[in-house]
Amino acid sequence: MAEETTNARAAKAGADYWKANVRIILVSLVIWAVVSFGFGILLRPMLSGIAVGGTDLGFWFAQQGSILVFLALIFFYAWRMNKLDREYGVEED
Repeated sequence: MAEETTNARAAKAGADYWKANVRIILVSLVIWAVVSFGFGILLRPMLSGIAVGGTDLGFWFAQQGSILVFLALIFFYAWRMNKLDREYGVEED
């Protein structure tokens, strides 16, 4: 009985861990899609009046902004996953 309870608890913790992991991935992908596709392509005409670095903001997002946001998301994901690993006791040594 106690072993079944322990196994059930471990299974639930594993499922919760992966649910949190997938949530972080989905949020990161949505942010990246909005920045790269939304700001760089769909909203570019609305952002054309804002100048950044000698060009309009929409062009900047299409050329550099989406890449910088992607790099920031990589660091965010690594930081958040390390924190999540510690919460669930699966961190690396």
